[in-house]
Amino acid sequence: MTRIVQSLIVGMLIVAFSITSALGFSAESDRGGRTRVEREVRHELAMLPYYSAFDNLAFRVDDGTVTLLGQVTRPTLKSDAENVVKRIEGVERVINKIDVLPPSPEDDRIRIATYRAIYGDPALVFCPVNN
Repeated sequence: MTRIVQSLIVGMLIVAFSITSALGFSAESDRGGRTRVEREVRHELAMLPYYSAFDNLAFRVDDGTVTLLGQVTRPTLKSDAENVVKRIEGVERVINKIDVLPPSPEDDRIRIATYRAIYGDPALVFCPVNN
């Protein structure tokens, strides 16, 4: 049972890392001249409740205008992303170019199978427990 829990924790950490990598988080990014608005947009997008490993969000900031880019699996995520970014101080305009992927049970099956194949690998367990 503890091995399963460890695998789940490692899987969640890997998902969190892939999400932060997709949004451009890194130790270098803050030292690389990111503005407060860019940091806040990145944070707000990462905190969206239905943002998953199957979504791809990106953004561009130009003089108070934030352009949202990417693809999402849920239409609500597109509108949620726009709404949270609009509330950030310093954002004057939001251009939402996020594409909503068409619903497809077959695509969902492939996504889940791929996720399990990658994140369900026992080699991803850092510290095996001897029972």
